[in-house]
Amino acid sequence: MQNKGAILTFAILLAAVCFYQLSFTWVSNQVKDDAIEYAQGDEMKEFQYLDSMKSEVVYNFLGLKKYTYKDVQELELNLGLDLKGGMNVTLQVEVQDIIRAMSNYSDDETFNAALALAQKNQQNSTKDFVTLFGEAFEEIDPNARLAAVFNTLELREQVNFNTSNAEVLKIIDEQTSAAIDNAFNIIRTRIDRFGVAQPNIQQLQNKSRILVELPGVKDQNRVRNLLQGTANLEFWETYENQEVYQYMLQANERIKEMEVLDSEKSVEETAVDTTEAETTADDAEENSLLSELEAGAADDTTATPDNLAAFKEQFPLFALLNPSTDQSGQLYPGPVVGMANAKDTSQINTYLHNPQIRSLFPRDMRFVWTAKAADEAGTFYRLIALKVTTRDGKAPLDGGVITDARQDYDQFGTNPEVAMQMNAEGSKVWQRMTKENVGKSIAIVLDGYVRSFPTVNGEIPGGRSSISGLESIEEAQDLANVLKSGKMPAPARIIQEDIVGPSLGQKAINSGLISFVIAFALVLVYMLFFYSKNAGLAANIALIANMFFIFGILASLGAVLTLPGIAGIVLTIGMSVDANVLIYERVQEEMRAGKGVKLAITDGYKNAYSAIIDGQVTTLLTGIVLYMFGSGPIKGFATTLIIGILTSLFSAIFLTRLIFEWQLKKGGRILFTSSATENWLRKTKIKFLEKRKMFYIISSVFILISIGSFLVRGLDYGIDFKGGRSYIVAFQEDVEVGEVRAALADVFGSAPEVKTTGDNIKITTDYKIEDRSENIDNEVEGLLMQGLQDADLIDKSVTLEEFTLDYQQSSQKVGPTISDDIRKDAAIAIGFSLIIIFLYILVRFRDWQYGLGAVAALAHDSLIVLGIFSLFSGVLPFALEIDQAFIAAILTVLGYSINDTVVVFDRIREYLGLHPKRDRVENVDAALNSTLRRTFSTSLSTFVVLLAIFLFGGATIRGFTFALLVGVLVGTYSSLFIATPIAHDTRSRLAKVVSKRKK
Repeated sequence: MQNKGAILTFAILLAAVCFYQLSFTWVSNQVKDDAIEYAQGDEMKEFQYLDSMKSEVVYNFLGLKKYTYKDVQELELNLGLDLKGGMNVTLQVEVQDIIRAMSNYSDDETFNAALALAQKNQQNSTKDFVTLFGEAFEEIDPNARLAAVFNTLELREQVNFNTSNAEVLKIIDEQTSAAIDNAFNIIRTRIDRFGVAQPNIQQLQNKSRILVELPGVKDQNRVRNLLQGTANLEFWETYENQEVYQYMLQANERIKEMEVLDSEKSVEETAVDTTEAETTADDAEENSLLSELEAGAADDTTATPDNLAAFKEQFPLFALLNPSTDQSGQLYPGPVVGMANAKDTSQINTYLHNPQIRSLFPRDMRFVWTAKAADEAGTFYRLIALKVTTRDGKAPLDGGVITDARQDYDQFGTNPEVAMQMNAEGSKVWQRMTKENVGKSIAIVLDGYVRSFPTVNGEIPGGRSSISGLESIEEAQDLANVLKSGKMPAPARIIQEDIVGPSLGQKAINSGLISFVIAFALVLVYMLFFYSKNAGLAANIALIANMFFIFGILASLGAVLTLPGIAGIVLTIGMSVDANVLIYERVQEEMRAGKGVKLAITDGYKNAYSAIIDGQVTTLLTGIVLYMFGSGPIKGFATTLIIGILTSLFSAIFLTRLIFEWQLKKGGRILFTSSATENWLRKTKIKFLEKRKMFYIISSVFILISIGSFLVRGLDYGIDFKGGRSYIVAFQEDVEVGEVRAALADVFGSAPEVKTTGDNIKITTDYKIEDRSENIDNEVEGLLMQGLQDADLIDKSVTLEEFTLDYQQSSQKVGPTISDDIRKDAAIAIGFSLIIIFLYILVRFRDWQYGLGAVAALAHDSLIVLGIFSLFSGVLPFALEIDQAFIAAILTVLGYSINDTVVVFDRIREYLGLHPKRDRVENVDAALNSTLRRTFSTSLSTFVVLLAIFLFGGATIRGFTFALLVGVLVGTYSSLFIATPIAHDTRSRLAKVVSKRKK
C-alpha cells in the first residue's frame, strides 16, 4: 500500500480535529447539566444560571486557550429545531410599501395598478419585486413615465422629468436594497438582544427574504411581534457623564439602604449606622475602588473575591455598572455613564426603574443601552443618558425627516463617515438641536437601543450634515442604511414558519437516538455474520471511525443536525457498507483465482475502485443537488449525506486497508467470508435478459396502476406545496378526528383537514393564508384554541399562552408565494439530478444507451414510489404527504438506485473487456449474476437500517423513511431487471438499424 504513512497521519489528524470540535459539545452539555441540577425544575433559574455563565471561562483546552461558555456554545454541535424545539421563520420585506413611500404615496392610477399587478404576479414568479413592478408598469401603459411619479422632494437630486424608466427602476432597486439590508440588520440586532443561544439569521437567495432560526424559543407570539414590527428611528439630546454621576452616587446609596432594610441579618443593622460615615469618605478612596472594579472587568485576575465582595456591599450599583472613568478616577466626557456585562443589564434596569431610585434623577433623564457591544467578545454594553426635551416625552426628531444618507469619507479621504440630508421640517429642528448641543452628543436610537452618539462640532443649518468618528467602513454603511431607511415603512411579514415545541423536540431526540443505535448495532452484527470476524471487524472499526468523523466534521462546519440529518447519517451507515462489500467480494474472487491473501487484497482493492467511485459519485451528485435546492431540514439531510459519503469512502478504502496491512504484518490469518455465507448466491445462473419481457410487463402493470391512482385518487400534497397552516396538537384524552374537524369548521368557515399522527392530531387549514397582516398568525391560533374549547375538547380555562406551550406541539405555515417557489425548486432538483446522472454515466461509460437505461430505471422508480403514496394515502396509519421531505426521499432513492445500477454496469463493462469473443447476452447475464451477492448484502443492510428508522424513528419522519424503504426495494429491482435490459435492447435495436442502413 503506497503512502501508508501519509494516510495514517491524515487519519490521526482528522481524528484529533474531530475530538477537538466535539469536546465543545461535551463541555456545553456539562454546563447545561449543572444548570438543570441547580434549577431543580425551575426554568427561569436554569435560564438565569446559563445567562450568568456566558462570560465565565468553562473550558481550558490543554492549557493553551481558554473558552467562555458563550464561546463553547458557538462551537458546539448545533441541533436543529426538530430536535431542540424552537422557531424557524422566513420573513419577506414588503418591498411594495417601500416603493409607495418613495413615491410619497402617489395616487397615480398607473403606478398603483402596476403595484397591484406586480404583487399578483409575484405569487407565480421567482423574479424580485422591483423587476416585476417595472414589467407591470410597462404592460399597463407603455408610454407612462416613472419619473413623473418619483420626482419627489426627497429624490429631486436623482430623478428629474428626463430620467428614463430604466434609470428610475435602478434607483428604486438601490433604495429598496438598502432598506432590505437595514431590515436584516435590525432583525439581527433584535435577535441578538433577545438572548437566544445559537440563532441563525441569513438573507436568502431572494434578497427580500430573511431566514431566522431560533432554537429553544417558547414565546412564539413575542417573537412574531419582535420580528414583524417596523423600525423606530429617533434622534435624542443627551446628558453629559459629569452631570449624571452625582445622581448615580445618590442612587447607589439609596440601593444600599434598601438592601440593608430588606436584609434580616443583624450584622447588617450595624452597616446602616455606618452609612453616613461611608458616604462622606474622601473621593480619592471612592475613585480608587471604582477604578479597581473597572480594571477588574477588563481582567478577571486583578480583583480578588474578597475585594469584590466588599465592593458589592459598599457599591451595589457600581458593582454592576462600571462608571465611565479613567484609571485616576476622572470622569470621561460624553453621554456614556457606565458600562455593564450583558448579564447584569436586566438587574441595572430593575434598579433604575424602581420608583424610589427613579425619583432621584431629573424627570427629563432617560437611560438607554447601546445596540453594539463595547468589546469584541460582545460582553459589555454602554449605558447612555438621554435628555427628554419635548412635552409629550417623544424624540424631537424621528426617521421620517431623513431624505438621504450615504457612506462617505472625511475631507482627507481616509476616515469613514456618514453624509445625511433632512427635509425642510427636520432641518429646522436639527439646526436648533445642534446649536444648543455644540460639544455634546446627539444619540441615534433605533428600536430602543443607541446605534450611534456622534458629538456635535457646530451648528448645522440646511439639514445637510455628516457623522464622523466611526470605527470602520462597515459601521458607516450600516448606519447610513439605518438613516436612509428611517422614513420608509418596510415591515417584514412572516411567509413561512415552523414551530416545534420542546416536548416534541425531546421525543424526536429520543426516537432519533434509538433508531440510530439500533440501526448501527444491526449493521455491525450483520458484517460480522456475513464476512467473518476478521474482515467484518475491520469493516466495523472503519464504520465506527466513520461515525466519529461525520459528527466531528458537522461540528467543525457549524452545520445543524436535524432529524432528517440523523436519517441521512443512518442511511450513510447502510450505504457505506457497500464499499466494503464491493472490496470483500473482489478479494474473494482474487483468492478463488489462486492468488495469495496479500496479493488478493491488493488486486481486490484495485479492481473495486472503479465500481466504488462510480457508485458513490452518483449518490454524491444527488446530495449536492439536494443541498443546492433544499432548505431547512432537507439541507441538513443533504449535508450529512455528502459528508457521510466522503468519510465512508476514506474509511472503507483506506482504514480497512491499514487494518489488513497490520494483520498481515502480525502474521494473522484473514478470512473474508463466514462458513454460513461462503456459498450464498455464489453460482447462480439466472437468465436475466431472456426473462426481460416478463419484467417489462410487471413494471408496466405497476406504472399503469400508479398513473391510474394519480388520476383517480391524486396525491396528498403537504402544505409545502399547496400553502396553508398545520398544527400538531396533543390532547389530554383521546379524541376522534371527526370531532376535531366539526369543532373547527365553525371558526374557520370550512372544515380543516384533520389526521392522526402518532399520539397526536394534525390539523391543516388554509384559513386566511393570504392575509399578511401583523397579527394574523396569533389570530388563527386563537381561533384554533377557541374552536377546541367550544367543543369541550380542551379545558375552557386554558389561556392562549398555555395552549401554544402545552397543547400545540408544533406548527407550520407556508404562504402561497413561497409554496410556488418550493414546487419549482423541487421540479428543478429532480430534473437537474436526472440530467447530471445521465451526463456522468455518458462520460464514464462512453455509451449513451447506459445513460438511457439508468434514467429510464430512475423514472420507473419515481413513478412506482409516487403511485404507492397515492394508493395508500389515508389507508396506512401514518401520513404519506408529498412535501419537501418526500422530494428529499425521492432524490435519495434515485441516488441509491443509480449507485446500484452503476455497479452492475461497471461489471458488464468489465466482462465485455475480459471476454470479447463471448456472446454479449451471455456476458451481460454472467455480470448480473456475479453482482447478486453484493446486491443482496448492500440492499439487505440498507433495508434493515431504514426499517429501524421506520419503526423507532418517530412519527414525524415515518412517511419519509417509508418512501426510502419502498425506494430501496424498487431501486434494487430496477437496477437488475429494468436498467440493464433497456440498455441492451436499445443497443440491439440501434445495431439492427445501422445494419439495415449499410445494406
